[in-house]
Amino acid sequence: MKKILIVGAGISGATVANKLANAGKEVLVIDEKTHIGGNCYDLRQDGIMVHQYGAHIFHTSIKEVYEFLSKFTTFTNYEHQVKAVINGKEVPVPFNFNSIDILFEPDRAKELKDKLLAHYKLDSKVPILELQNAEDKELQFLAEFVYENLFLHYTLKQWGLRPDELDKSVSARVPVYVGTDDRYFPWDAYQGIPNEGYTKMMENMFSHKNIEIKLNTSFSSLDANDFDQIIYTGTIDGFFNYKLGELPYRSESFDNVTIDKAFFQSNSVINYPNEHEYTRIIEHKYFLNDNTDKTIISYEYPEAYEQGKNDPYYPIATPETTKLYQSYLELAKEFPKIKFIGRLGDYKYYDMDKAVNRALEVALQIQQKG
Repeated sequence: MKKILIVGAGISGATVANKLANAGKEVLVIDEKTHIGGNCYDLRQDGIMVHQYGAHIFHTSIKEVYEFLSKFTTFTNYEHQVKAVINGKEVPVPFNFNSIDILFEPDRAKELKDKLLAHYKLDSKVPILELQNAEDKELQFLAEFVYENLFLHYTLKQWGLRPDELDKSVSARVPVYVGTDDRYFPWDAYQGIPNEGYTKMMENMFSHKNIEIKLNTSFSSLDANDFDQIIYTGTIDGFFNYKLGELPYRSESFDNVTIDKAFFQSNSVINYPNEHEYTRIIEHKYFLNDNTDKTIISYEYPEAYEQGKNDPYYPIATPETTKLYQSYLELAKEFPKIKFIGRLGDYKYYDMDKAVNRALEVALQIQQKG
């Protein structure tokens, strides 16, 4: 029997592999890295579970995704909160009523909150770029304040582009929240961190007699003709050797520091929109409430992706890149046994749950084909 090949041992590859293995398929999973888990890879250091490639928080309102992953882990009740330093003060992100109260005098804060409630429903989220188009001058003021102090410079650091140069799906990820809920994902019903980490969760997903894993293995080292089906989670332009041109991506680098005290900062993630070259500081022990005398923090530095130098993390969605990606999709039609998934294969800024949901759909399609 020819095996199904899955290129990439991250969350998308793990999901497809498990579903197909349980359906009786023989699956080979390969990855160029020395470990499984992709960018969700975590590792315990000095008693602290450290997210090696930046903070990864599971959150979803898709019940099927939550129930699927819950077969392989128990999720903690962690509900993510983010703070940002604005004018020397730590304020909740997304920017909300509590942020307004911290940054403005009481009377001014009440005016701004009343204006928001007059135009938007309580507990709704309003994209910053939408708020800028409001006719009310007070709302325009608030939009410009948030745009300049929270959104603009962070976006320039994170993406190397201005917010208006990016697809609206990116700017919509950082709304103004009309209410006092400080959770970063207040609209998602299921939230948490795998209680033994993401790596252990994916070890459990790969633990099946029909799954073989080969690390330190490149796709080019194999013969594609040996497989009936290929699921590819790497870059779609890289698969085609950049035949139509390179799609741009952003990368990240991390400076991990062990500090000889119980805590370094007041929260798991604190953003620095305007100061410093790094975008945020992550303090990992908050995720699983690790009880240690020391702490480990990560300074996160966005950078341009360069082939052979670093890894592609985030597709850069603009009208031009979307058009180029569509051209690659047309080219992919000439290879019907290959499916592209994940952030890099689909060229989409997926949250984890959306990546899993997409992988579940692809696995079902393959099963239905037989």
